[in-house]
Amino acid sequence: MGLLKKLAGQTAVYGISTIGARLLNYLLVPYLTRVMTDAEYGVVTDIYAFIPFALVVLTLGMESGYFRFAGQASSEEEKRRTFATAWGAVTLAASLFLVGMLLFCRPIAAATGYAAHPAYIGLTAWIVFFDVVTAIPFARLREQGRARTFVALKLLNVLINVPLCVFFYSLLPRLAVGGGFWSTLFDPSFGAGYYLVSNLVASAVMLPLLLPFTDRVRPRIDRAMAKKLLLYSLPLLVSGIAGTANEFLDRQMIKYLLPDDIAMGRLGIYGAAVKLSVIMVLFTQMYRYAAEPFFLARFKKDDFVRTNAEALKYYWIVSVLIFLGITLFTDLFALILGRDFREGVYLLPVMLGACILSGVVLNLSFWYKQSGQTKFAIWVTGSGLVVTIVFNLLLVPRIGIAGAAWARLLCEGVMVVVSYALNRKYCPTPYDLPRMAEYLLLGAVLYGLSFATQLCSPVLHYALNALLVGVFLLYAIQRERMWTMFRIKIG
Repeated sequence: MGLLKKLAGQTAVYGISTIGARLLNYLLVPYLTRVMTDAEYGVVTDIYAFIPFALVVLTLGMESGYFRFAGQASSEEEKRRTFATAWGAVTLAASLFLVGMLLFCRPIAAATGYAAHPAYIGLTAWIVFFDVVTAIPFARLREQGRARTFVALKLLNVLINVPLCVFFYSLLPRLAVGGGFWSTLFDPSFGAGYYLVSNLVASAVMLPLLLPFTDRVRPRIDRAMAKKLLLYSLPLLVSGIAGTANEFLDRQMIKYLLPDDIAMGRLGIYGAAVKLSVIMVLFTQMYRYAAEPFFLARFKKDDFVRTNAEALKYYWIVSVLIFLGITLFTDLFALILGRDFREGVYLLPVMLGACILSGVVLNLSFWYKQSGQTKFAIWVTGSGLVVTIVFNLLLVPRIGIAGAAWARLLCEGVMVVVSYALNRKYCPTPYDLPRMAEYLLLGAVLYGLSFATQLCSPVLHYALNALLVGVFLLYAIQRERMWTMFRIKIG
């Protein structure tokens, strides 16, 4: 229980702070869905499906590799060498990517449907460059337990990005009316480009701010260390490519499988609906921030399997609670979006289910990352990729954006099954499946009961739904005897 409390405490630190930062960023969702058309927001959704893919490729799986070898280093000098090499490798990859993108900017723009705006490609390349170069320094903050510094910088990124977006989309057009200097900066046809500019400025600022926390280590590749890191990380890179494709390929399927005259508009609606699962995404993200360095450090096997099993159970409990908290108040969450984007909210339960299973896959991955058997990551995400492609091809042309959502849920479900089967064979972990099934059943019953409350007045409807959420929470607290968990020391 002591190890679990440590993990919960770290998750809480990342969670409390990260939620604040990410919620500020998500303020852009109600704003952008009111100042952009669905097609313009479709451009944002499309480009920001590419960026995570590029980040996974260019970071080379080095974040997990750094956590493992830094966590098991025998000296501080070995840790510094690990950091310098990981940072040097991703910096080299990012630099080559940037040069290539800038050299072939126009052909790439034409191939991706942005021939009228090649600047979109250049801006995206610079965003990816800065995000990749800062990835390992950010990972070092997590490895060193500097959660507050990590989140403070992430928060600053948002505090730069959000006001700049508001300036470009609300203030600049008004200033440009008077002519002069401001009119030279404003181009009504630039559309989503201003969002990219805001993101680029925020990302670029991070690099100089991170340098003081690198302890004067500079990116430099040590061949022996690079070989160890690459042997460990390359399977994770291949897996990461497939995993990111599983997560974002649905956007491309919508773009290319639906008729041209509606594709970008439907993509915008789909992307906005995905944003409504923000709370579940935040929880999974803050759990990942805390759990990766925690589980990839030195661990006795008995401690590892016991703590990993308990962690998955509590992750499951909180996830079902969040699912109920969102789905029982879907009509209120829908108000976050502009009126033209709300038709996609019916997909929210499916998207939330996919998010929950994504966190389960994450938890089931720690045993092979910790033991160094990273080849299994390819099996897991590869199986998911097959499902993603097949079911998107089958469903999107027939049922549109709903097909993409269901394909994502099926993909995550298959990856859970494959991950669990591998775990049972190579690292049997005592996951409490009966207890998890119990919480799933209770959540399903409460979710079903919520439909009856729709017959009541709005006030009574929300009150009864809040009561249903409270029933689940109180049941979990009593069932797990979690009162002591609330006394966790945060720090």
